[in-house]
Amino acid sequence: MKHLLLVRHAKSSWANAGQDDFDRPLNERGHKDAPMMAKRILDRGIKIDSIITSTALRALTTAEYFAHANEIPKSKMIQHDFLYHAPPERFAKAIVLLPDEINTAAIFAHNPGITDFVNQLTSTQIDDMPTCAIFAITMHTTSWKNWAKAKKEYWFADWPKQV
Repeated sequence: MKHLLLVRHAKSSWANAGQDDFDRPLNERGHKDAPMMAKRILDRGIKIDSIITSTALRALTTAEYFAHANEIPKSKMIQHDFLYHAPPERFAKAIVLLPDEINTAAIFAHNPGITDFVNQLTSTQIDDMPTCAIFAITMHTTSWKNWAKAKKEYWFADWPKQV
């Protein structure tokens, strides 16, 4: 059994209108929500084994909060340029690259691609992944390379404003 958490980056700052989209940092709310959501995962008893992230600053910073909570050194985070504004097929590319000793992985990326991807995985649909939202599935497989054919089941979804 493998577990996959798909996480949209936390709220980003639009304070500098001329700033390149790739380099936008988190805003104050993003810096509050990311560690809170990382703690919620731990409170569920979930230990993330691997962090995979877009290299865009807002996704990378969000992923760093989760890495810290799970005691994963920044040097062990997997960073993929191809996850920046990725269409669904790029998420598949990141998944099949995971080593099989990883049981629970989290991928950090952007809308609209992350919402499109999660809506292809199970019958559970989400209109729009809010910032710092987590959509989790379980997969009946022992190898990430088999993820496309593996039976996938909705596990849970959570986001900062969910009560």
